[in-house]
Amino acid sequence: MGEFNTAELLVKCLENEGVEYIFGLPGEENLHILEALRDSPIQFITTRHEQGAAFMADVYGRLTGKAGVCLSTLGPGATNLMTGVADANLDGAPLVAITGQVGTDRMHIESHQYLDLVAMFEPVTKWNTQIVRPQNTSEIIRKAFKLAQAEKPGAVHIDLPENIAAMSVGGSYPLGQDGREKTYASYRSINAAAAAIAKADNPLILVGNGAIRAHANEALTEFVTQLSIPVANTFMGKGVIPYTHPLCLWSVGLQQRDFISCAFDEADLVIAIGYDLIEYSPKKWNPQGKTPIIHIGAATAEIDSSYIPLVEVVGDISDSLLDIMKKCDRNGKPAGNISRLRSQLRKDYERYVNDEAFPIKPQKIIYDLRQVMNPEDIVISDVGAHKMWMARHYHCDCPNTCLISNGFAAMGISIPGAIAAKLVHPDKKIVAVTGDGGFMMNAQELETALRIKTPFVTLIFNDNGYGLIEWKQISQFGHASFVDFTNPDFVKLAESMGLKGYRVESAADLVPILKEALAQDVPAVIDCPVDYKENLRFSQEAGDLTCEVRL
Repeated sequence: MGEFNTAELLVKCLENEGVEYIFGLPGEENLHILEALRDSPIQFITTRHEQGAAFMADVYGRLTGKAGVCLSTLGPGATNLMTGVADANLDGAPLVAITGQVGTDRMHIESHQYLDLVAMFEPVTKWNTQIVRPQNTSEIIRKAFKLAQAEKPGAVHIDLPENIAAMSVGGSYPLGQDGREKTYASYRSINAAAAAIAKADNPLILVGNGAIRAHANEALTEFVTQLSIPVANTFMGKGVIPYTHPLCLWSVGLQQRDFISCAFDEADLVIAIGYDLIEYSPKKWNPQGKTPIIHIGAATAEIDSSYIPLVEVVGDISDSLLDIMKKCDRNGKPAGNISRLRSQLRKDYERYVNDEAFPIKPQKIIYDLRQVMNPEDIVISDVGAHKMWMARHYHCDCPNTCLISNGFAAMGISIPGAIAAKLVHPDKKIVAVTGDGGFMMNAQELETALRIKTPFVTLIFNDNGYGLIEWKQISQFGHASFVDFTNPDFVKLAESMGLKGYRVESAADLVPILKEALAQDVPAVIDCPVDYKENLRFSQEAGDLTCEVRL
């Protein structure tokens, strides 16, 4: 290999890792990396804010299983990057963040824009380091990608001082990628799990995002069907089993009781498959720690007093499920009377199908959205009151078709996430579902979407305030404070950016507007007024919920 500087070698290593895109902003301290990218097949996506860049890398990683890459300069660029990096780390999305830095000759003194970025990123990454010897670059990049993509995936950070970036590094080359072999659960754990499941009268499956990361949806569906065990998914486990499956109890994870809580009340065994505790605290569904648990995952269980597994089955999830299924005899033990519970769920889901009230109820907005989206199309939910309704009412046939951040749960993810989703799946319809609060946090990235030709629809639930916090305040204190704001004219804002803008003015408008917006070849924004009085109504009904269905 010829003579390169460190930045050029770093880019060669990224190419070797199969990197397609780098999302980021140019800066003085990353000039050498940007110069090296000029002749690279890697596409640099210039964003309008570093947080948007990190969210794009985050969602790219979640959809592909390959580490998304984001780049910033030092100081304020790096601090802007941190929110998206932390989101990827807690949500289990592989991401590699690269930051520029002052030269090593300035780190010992007070210096313009200098922060110790390795120390700063340490709490929000699986691993992070600074390149101080050019010859170590290849090892550092290979380690970064290996750790970012290993189960449980997460974020890794690399800091590159500008003087190191410019140094020559002769005789170095990218390292080959070592194969990742399957790991298999022990026969002892498989047998113990099969025996416990066979013995249980009312077992219940709780499935999380780890099953999606492991591509275990087909094995899970066969497992559920063969053993006649009902299954509920976390917000981040949507679509791992088709929502139309007669044993699927849809999503669990609201911070208050819901119909699915009844199934957990009756369960004498919970089979947690690919479940991360961060998705839905076990203290919500097993507060006393008395329900026996079987943990099936690619990694051992996290420690929690409400989550002490009776058996841990650690290995490839699909193989584990198929092995347990072969050894588990549940003949004569049907799934119980879940048809009535599913009937309640569907009745609640279809409650406002024909509702003509305006502003539109959130359940109606989501029902209509579901009708215009194909099974493999993708929605990216932002964080806010609408997220609770999306989690409860947007049902999926396929994995990774409704992305919800529920580890870090950062506002502002939907628009950057939709850009990444469109890059990964240009043939699918993509919708960013956001509140007006989350929209204004990264609306600038719509210019990025227009520039790089990634058309998608942004659907705004508009209530002129932070609706989720108002919901919590009224529930806890009986009144709301400091949650109101005003909005720009979203239609004019969209049009001023060269986008299509739409305003919903009646319940009947939404479906035709969605269809028209999704047919555009530029990004589109839909301003949809929402009636969030439904939030408190739901809280009241949840508080009065009594369980009449026994599994």
